[in-house]
Amino acid sequence: MPWLRFFNLLLPLSVFLFLCLRRNALAGDPFVFFDWTVSYISASPLGIKQKVIGINGQFPGPVLNVTTNWNVVVNIKNDLDEPLLLTWNGIQHRKNSWQDGVSGTNCPIPAGWNWTYQFQVKDQIGSFFYFPSLNFQRAAGGYGGITINNRDVIPLPFPVPDGDITIFISDWYTKGHKELRKDVENGIHLGVPDGILINGVGPFRFDNALVSDGIPFHTINVEPGKTYRLRVHNVGISTSLNFRIQNHNLLLVETEGSYTVQQAYENMDIHVGQSYSFLVMMDQNASSDYYIVASSRLLNSSSLAGTTGVAILHYSNSQGPASGPLPDPPNELDTFFSMNQARSIRWNVSAGAARPNPQGSFKYGEITVTDVYVILNRPSELINGKWRRTLNGLSYFTPSTPLKHAQQFSIPGVYKLDFPTRMMDRPPKLDTSLINGTFKGFMEIIFQNNDKNVQTYHLDGYAFFVVGMDFGVWTENSRGAYNKWDGVARCSTQVFPGAWTAVLVSLDNAGIWNLRSENLDSWYLGQELYVSVVNPEIDKSEIPMPDNTIYCGLLSSLQKDQSQRFKFSGAASSADSFHSIMAVLIMTLMATFIRTMYSSFHGRGEPV
Repeated sequence: MPWLRFFNLLLPLSVFLFLCLRRNALAGDPFVFFDWTVSYISASPLGIKQKVIGINGQFPGPVLNVTTNWNVVVNIKNDLDEPLLLTWNGIQHRKNSWQDGVSGTNCPIPAGWNWTYQFQVKDQIGSFFYFPSLNFQRAAGGYGGITINNRDVIPLPFPVPDGDITIFISDWYTKGHKELRKDVENGIHLGVPDGILINGVGPFRFDNALVSDGIPFHTINVEPGKTYRLRVHNVGISTSLNFRIQNHNLLLVETEGSYTVQQAYENMDIHVGQSYSFLVMMDQNASSDYYIVASSRLLNSSSLAGTTGVAILHYSNSQGPASGPLPDPPNELDTFFSMNQARSIRWNVSAGAARPNPQGSFKYGEITVTDVYVILNRPSELINGKWRRTLNGLSYFTPSTPLKHAQQFSIPGVYKLDFPTRMMDRPPKLDTSLINGTFKGFMEIIFQNNDKNVQTYHLDGYAFFVVGMDFGVWTENSRGAYNKWDGVARCSTQVFPGAWTAVLVSLDNAGIWNLRSENLDSWYLGQELYVSVVNPEIDKSEIPMPDNTIYCGLLSSLQKDQSQRFKFSGAASSADSFHSIMAVLIMTLMATFIRTMYSSFHGRGEPV
């Protein structure tokens, strides 16, 4: 029966081809889809009812839990009463600054509109967070975590934890964000926060004299003998915080996408905008619950009551509530302790991360520096009758047309590529001046803090190497103390008052990237700038302007009203759709071929 033998051979072949196609579809980088509504919700973080910004009714917002190279699609519905952008703190958006979610790259999402972000977490792992970037909205919430897991083919540089827990610590004010921003505009300092939140709620009543009754608090439930990875983010607006857990050590393993040398700490200073992850072993006898504490650091004020957040670590076999004094913090104003602790954090040069090769295979200390910027900040000062803050004497002026749009359409006069390499001897002024970065150059940036408070500086699109920090004024001789081997790579670094911090960054990611103070009052008053990095050659892999771009400013005429009301949730990815269609097509062709062969054989009277 030749036809039967032919059919028996053909059928397994067709099944094999189908499975190969499905395997290829599944082997591609997956897509994940989210629908988020950003709106005001009512909450009482410190026992006082107030309006906060929630996502899908949650405060804090949901955690984006993804894996290296996954494609993330987030459809944002803006139900606030003012424009909105979300930015993804630490996500590098390789060759795709269109998705960065700051005023220099995107037009705001108008109230009542929705807009869809789509980006790939390309070659990244680690702990990050997102937050609203406009109009002082971060002071009202709207933040949530981003967890990027290792691919299965790359092992963690430590045993797989028994659990993964995200913790948000932040200062908090009972004033609304609109009132706070008016205060800042009028030169009124934010002052000491009304409280410290842990995961969006206030302190456990550890002291009846300091903590009012009726304030909600957070409890983390754990099992004895197990080890948990705690991802801790300071999502506040102006206050450095010290994090610690009663009777437990914090084994630091990662910060902002880099695995670190594993060191145990009793506590860790976490500055505004910074993220760390620790392994914590539940190795106590559970005679009681244990305090989790986040308290203010380096606040020069006589009124610090209430600047301690307290949550509860609860073992499943706990024999009673937490008791006794809180674990001791460092001395409130001891900047030397904090700086020495920061210097002790080192890059794990032997560990693989997003790629299997060791992190230390990128030998940053052997690369020749092409550009040097010494960036000096100053406290608030009046410019044209308004309170502003400056970097190298310039306070950033936000144009109505995003910089990235002006670059795309070659619109003159929106910005200049002339940010000064050092502080200039001239009066401070408003300006839209960018750093003209050299593509694939290697830039050295020195942040000099002339303010009275710790400032955190963050660069979108990159991880930079923190190679040095010290008190006093940076000089050329300061380079002799740089760490050129295992300085940690991260996206945010603290700069202590009266001190400097030096970073090195490889400019291999084309785009326009925001460099800012993470301290919200400083950022809002102009302590930001952008770095333009243009690939002089045509790069077909660079992501083009999205089809759903919102236009504003000089390009407002291109905008079609309400055209951004797209819904992508639940849709298959384009790659998956393509492979599925191809599989069906080949199966159809196979079936047609079989029918044709059957008819041919049958018509010739062959046995079947």
